[in-house]
Order: sequence, then C-alpha cells, then structure tokens
Amino acid sequence: MIPVYGHPQKGRRYRLRPGAYAILPRDGALLLTHQSAPRPEFQLPGGGIDPHESPLPALHREVMEETGWRIAAPRHLGTFRMFTFMPEYDLWAEKICHVFIARPVLRLGPPGEPGHSALWVAPEPAVSLLADEGNRDMVRAAFARPHFA
Repeated sequence: MIPVYGHPQKGRRYRLRPGAYAILPRDGALLLTHQSAPRPEFQLPGGGIDPHESPLPALHREVMEETGWRIAAPRHLGTFRMFTFMPEYDLWAEKICHVFIARPVLRLGPPGEPGHSALWVAPEPAVSLLADEGNRDMVRAAFARPHFA
C-alpha cells in the first residue's frame, strides 16, 4: 500500500493524474523548482505523465522543462497518492506521484516552462520549503539512504 496525502472529499470526482518527480542532489544542495503562478510554491522538478508516455521519459522531459537541466541515472525511490486541487488546470486530482533520485549532469539553459525558476537549496531548508507533505517525506526518505549523504 502506498502512502496517501490529502483527504478525498465525499462525493467529489477526482481525475487520475500520474506524474514523475525528481530529487536532484549535487554539491551539497538540491535542485528545486519555484512556480510563481497560480500560487507561488517550491516543488520537486517534475510533472504529469502524458498519455502513452512512461514515467522515465516523462521525468526527463519535465525536469528539462522546469529546470533547464539534463539528468542521469534516475533510480525509483517511491510512490505516493495525493488528493488535491490543481488551480492551474481547475481540476480536482488524484495524483499518483512516482519519485526518483537522479543526478543533474548538464545545464542547457533556463527553465522553458513559463513562471518556473530553478534554485539550488541546502537540503534541510529545501525540505521545509517544499509545498506538499508527500514530497517532503520523499526527500526525508532520500536523506535516510546511505548513498545520499
């Protein structure tokens, strides 16, 4: 059973939204994305898996769009479900979040997605900055792994 975050509201219909997200450590910091609208928040880079797309290609595409970085050696850390409202899509969603640890290896330019910026943040402050508890728990789990230190 995977962890669940958020509380589904009785009678509300939720659209299933699978997504792939990355924990990107490098030189003692984590690469986060800051989304300025519709509500300013820090997130793990990543996003929705398009129809007929697998999680890994989606992960590479989303990280590039939101950070401008190429990544290598993604390893699956875990998965969680989150019931939430997504104001940018005016959508109540049941998100299935696949979280990976990967190495950022090459910055090709600024984020290509409007309203996003990529920021390097020390790990402890990064955890507290992340907008949702599922991502915070995944980063904490990554810290607990011997290879992460």
